[in-house]
Amino acid sequence: MKTFLRKLFVENWQRKLVSLIIALVIWLVVNSSMTARVTISDIPVQVINIPPGKTLEGLQPNGILQKRMVLTITGNKSVLADLTGNDLKVIIDAGGKNTEWIASITKKNLISLNNDIDLNKISKVSHNDLIITPVNLVTERIPIIITKPIGQPPKDYQYLDIWPYNLYVTVSGPEKTIKQLKSRRLKLTFNLSNITTAELQAIQSAKASSNKDEISYFVPSSWKKIAIPEISESPLPIDDPQAQALRIDFIQKDLLPLNAGIPIDIYYPLKYIDALNPQIYSLATNDFVLEKKGIKLIDKPLFVRGVSRMFLEIVKDWMQLIIAMEPKNQRKELHWNIEFVHRLELEDYYIAKTMENSPQADIKSLDPTLQEEYLRNRFRSYMHTFRIYTPEDKKLHLSITLEDGKIIMVPKNYK
Repeated sequence: MKTFLRKLFVENWQRKLVSLIIALVIWLVVNSSMTARVTISDIPVQVINIPPGKTLEGLQPNGILQKRMVLTITGNKSVLADLTGNDLKVIIDAGGKNTEWIASITKKNLISLNNDIDLNKISKVSHNDLIITPVNLVTERIPIIITKPIGQPPKDYQYLDIWPYNLYVTVSGPEKTIKQLKSRRLKLTFNLSNITTAELQAIQSAKASSNKDEISYFVPSSWKKIAIPEISESPLPIDDPQAQALRIDFIQKDLLPLNAGIPIDIYYPLKYIDALNPQIYSLATNDFVLEKKGIKLIDKPLFVRGVSRMFLEIVKDWMQLIIAMEPKNQRKELHWNIEFVHRLELEDYYIAKTMENSPQADIKSLDPTLQEEYLRNRFRSYMHTFRIYTPEDKKLHLSITLEDGKIIMVPKNYK
């Protein structure tokens, strides 16, 4: 074995080394001169010098077409071995071309996006016909509907509203595409789960107003973007000036004592007047329904949730419980609802009171023409979400039935 190894590596080692070097050089020369042909897909196409007033379908703001190309490339085998669509870009010059034309792509149209790729070692480029069709470029303000958020609000807070409901985004693109976008409108939905309790607590602590149970979370700039796949691969920023005031309103989930009796009234539909009227059916008193000086009312400890303390103070003496009468064969139990008296007057007073006590930026940041509209929407939202709760923090449920000429109303869950 030793003799064999000596003959292999020691004897005539100079000649053997020269032979190895020559073989290596020949291999390098042959390998560098070998050609190959590969098909590369997903190559981006950038179009430059588009005539003024024109654009292309699927052209993004960065000048890259949404549709990518497939090229068949011939060249040095070692260069093409690891070549992908991410290593190249096609540049097409549309200067002076106002009508449809077929783009011819050669190696001169290729740009290397990889410093390790030597385009000089590419000899030929072939492809299917690429038809370029210039179309009219238009710029329009596209309406955006801000929809009700998804997700769960932060702990101890309740979602109240979002404002404004409508915004616009200025978009430039092909005339046909822009018309379609404008007719269908865009929608933007936020996720409440992306807002933390700590963020709302920080806003609440910083408020100078005494009305701290209302919190306006101003939507961050990173959220004020709208996805328009027909125009851009990435979301576009919303440039509407009103987007600066875009906020999501929350209310603390505190259980607020009502501290007021609730008068009860009966609604008798005229179509049932012969069978249902005050002369036939009247509201019976019991432990839950009291009568004071001819007025039937609930005078038990009750609570509300989902509204501000100021709203409650304004409306608590101007509300009543309405029972809607229906024949027994229509419904086993009667419906009831809380209604507010002098709604418009209460709304005006709420707006005046809020503006007086709320010099904070969350309202003053609004355009003066929108401040009143914003507060009216908030007031109406409170009316919509107003609910009565028991001392056990349960929504009040009532059983209201007709028995022997009496309307019997008893709570289902009041202890």
